Amino acid sequence: MPSARSASRANGRAQRRYLARRLEILRAAGKEFRARGFAETGMRDIAAAADLSPANLYNYFRGKDEILFFCQDVSLDRLLLALERARRSRAPAAEKLRGIIVAHLSCVLDEVEGSAAHLFAGGLPRRLQNRLLAKRDRYESGVRRLIAAGIRNGDFASCDPALATRAILGALNWSVRWYSPGGALTAAEIAESFATLLLRGLSNHRASNHNAVSLPAAKRAPGRAAALPGHLPLRAEVNA
Repeated sequence: MPSARSASRANGRAQRRYLARRLEILRAAGKEFRARGFAETGMRDIAAAADLSPANLYNYFRGKDEILFFCQDVSLDRLLLALERARRSRAPAAEKLRGIIVAHLSCVLDEVEGSAAHLFAGGLPRRLQNRLLAKRDRYESGVRRLIAAGIRNGDFASCDPALATRAILGALNWSVRWYSPGGALTAAEIAESFATLLLRGLSNHRASNHNAVSLPAAKRAPGRAAALPGHLPLRAEVNA
């Protein structure tokens, strides 16, 4: 007869496999959402992309609304984790904010489920959207407090912390609408360049060499300036 300890280990392995399979389904669903659109994607499409039968897919998710909700929930959890790491750090405010900006871009550009969440979360029923608002507001409030602290200690120029936060988050979230994985810059390079551009606007030391935008020469097309994510519509998304 198996011991309680071995039964617990077996249950833990089963839970990890279940979660890993859900994440695989998320990635397959994200690709389908981006290719077809959320409204046009059915559970059969997602099942085929995930190499599952439709009946088996329902063992993991009850519908595509639940899949998209899980995308957004996982994405917000990652953003909140990056915020908490910054809050606990003893680094200067500018370095904390740089880490948050890079983590945010990495989440929405590198992860299929992250980009799908930010592109299509408006398609969720209101009851599910409302369940995400508390996490979104916690994240935005935490970024605003970090910027406010940087203004108080002189790391950042005097400005409205709420406006600065919304401008930054709006620019970051909008990136999923123009980013192309086959473009001139990788997601990591865009994240670092975004951080430099956005921090330059807040910095009290604009002439600092640390804040200079630097792009890898290999990524620059001959005969033209390298494309930078510069003049973007700075509006906060409802699912920021």
